[in-house]
Amino acid sequence: MLSPLDFLSDLTNPLLSFLPKALLVALVCSVVAGVIGSHVVLRGMAFIGDAVAHSVFPGLAVAFLMQGSLLLGGSIAGLTTAILVAVVSQNRRLKEDSVIGILFVGAFALGIVIISRAPGYSGSLQQFLFGSITGITDDDIVMVCVAGALVLALEWAVHKELVTVGLDRETARASDLPVFALDLLLYVLVTMTVVISVQVIGNVLVLALLVTPAATARLLTDRLGQMMVLAPVIGGFSALVGLYLSWSIDLPAGGTIVLVATAVFLACWLVAPRGLLALRLDCTAPHHRHARVADDTHRAHLEVGLHVTDPSVEKCRHCPDPLEPDPPVGA
Repeated sequence: MLSPLDFLSDLTNPLLSFLPKALLVALVCSVVAGVIGSHVVLRGMAFIGDAVAHSVFPGLAVAFLMQGSLLLGGSIAGLTTAILVAVVSQNRRLKEDSVIGILFVGAFALGIVIISRAPGYSGSLQQFLFGSITGITDDDIVMVCVAGALVLALEWAVHKELVTVGLDRETARASDLPVFALDLLLYVLVTMTVVISVQVIGNVLVLALLVTPAATARLLTDRLGQMMVLAPVIGGFSALVGLYLSWSIDLPAGGTIVLVATAVFLACWLVAPRGLLALRLDCTAPHHRHARVADDTHRAHLEVGLHVTDPSVEKCRHCPDPLEPDPPVGA
């Protein structure tokens, strides 16, 4: 097994130029997936993330056969599926999870049929399903960096609105926010994140890069802003360690990165403030649990600048009474 110093030496070796390219793309994808994954975890929409990950497959397959842009092909397929989910889900007789399950399985099956028409398709299928991080070209690096920057810029532009919809859809509607349009925009961001990450980690495992670092960060903090900083850091750490282990022990890069991220999650689940050990200690202190719930509600209010104003709802013990003016500064 290589030492970390030997790995750093290989990163600077001109004969191994693909290695720093792979690391750069893995880090960029981890940062983007960490930020967008925080919204996915906040909304509890991991299943939708999985659906988008599978629905981009036919677009990738068509782009591969036509020697076109994978980003463009995957984005078109993912957005088409996302719009269909949003539209069909308006039918009250069908629940959203049923619609998602039908559409993403159908899209994935279509992708397998399309890619089977390519000569030597088994190798191409394996590349799509499990990634090929060492085959990244200079054009791929430019595409990933530009698309990643665009995703982060769009998220920053509508961050507060996305958080508001994620915390309370009814409040968002009462505030005249375009909830349906914001849902579609989030699907777009998830789709683009999935497409740029497919080559790093593969279509099957890409959901782990989107959800696991964000879920780990959720165990470590109650604030969304801190969560969006921690998730990319955890994802980047997983990518770095996973690529190192993959290169040192000759393991699949995508699977190794996911295993490292999973190990970090399990460690945090055990020892984090919201982890298993903390919950076991709280079992003997119900008043502590009640206080923590109130604190979480207060932090959620502060995250989007909202307070409970409905007098029928018990307000957070820290929030000021909306009918009373705020105390003067220095009082």
